[in-house]
Formats: sequence, structure tokens, C-alpha cells
Amino acid sequence: MADYIDGFVLPIPSDRLDDYKQLSETVAQIWKEHGALDYREYVGDDMMLQGTRSFSDLVAAKKTDTVVFGWVVFESREARDLANAKVAADPRMEDLVASSNSGFDANRMAYGGFLPLVRAACITK
Repeated sequence: MADYIDGFVLPIPSDRLDDYKQLSETVAQIWKEHGALDYREYVGDDMMLQGTRSFSDLVAAKKTDTVVFGWVVFESREARDLANAKVAADPRMEDLVASSNSGFDANRMAYGGFLPLVRAACITK
């Protein structure tokens, strides 16, 4: 079972979401080549819960943005650190980001590495 995840949330201009999806699909494969066990990204759908701060507020999303939430699963923090170092050194990454018109802006992304706290499996009948 995986023991560490990197989580992130970021805004993408809605009119560039298809370009971002293409970039993200390629990036996911690179992360998995370098040791990630799983890579997922989802687009915001229901972003407001009364009495809480929304992800939209967190990343200062504009009305023309779509909020993306994702995570990358690793066996351990050590495996994450090694994979992230390999991804950072992979020449495909720089080329992908430079050639993409996805609207990705790391300065608008919130990110963190997380240890497990609670695991509750759902059993369906």
C-alpha cells in the first residue's frame, strides 16, 4: 500500500483545458516511468461549501479558470523524492512545458507532500 502522496491544486484557463489535459497525460506517464504508482487529476465541479474556503479562493481562480485538483501516489517519501528528482532532470519535462499552450502557471499552484492519517476502504455489494 502507498505511504506518501504529493497533492496539488491549480487554476487553468478554461479555454486551454484541452491543451492542459494533453500536457497532463504526458506528464503522468513520465512520473510513472520514474516511480509514481498512480497519477490523477480532476476538474472542479462543485467548488463551494458554506462556511469553508474553496479551492477557487485558495488559488485565486478567475471566473474564466477551471480548478484542477490532483495527486501523485508513491511508495514512500524517499521514493517520491527520488522520482521528483528524476522528473526534474528529465529533458522531456522542460520541452513539454515550453511547447505547451496549456496555461499552466506554477506560481498559481498550491502543493504539498502528505503522509497517511486515515485510510477507510469502501466495500460495495
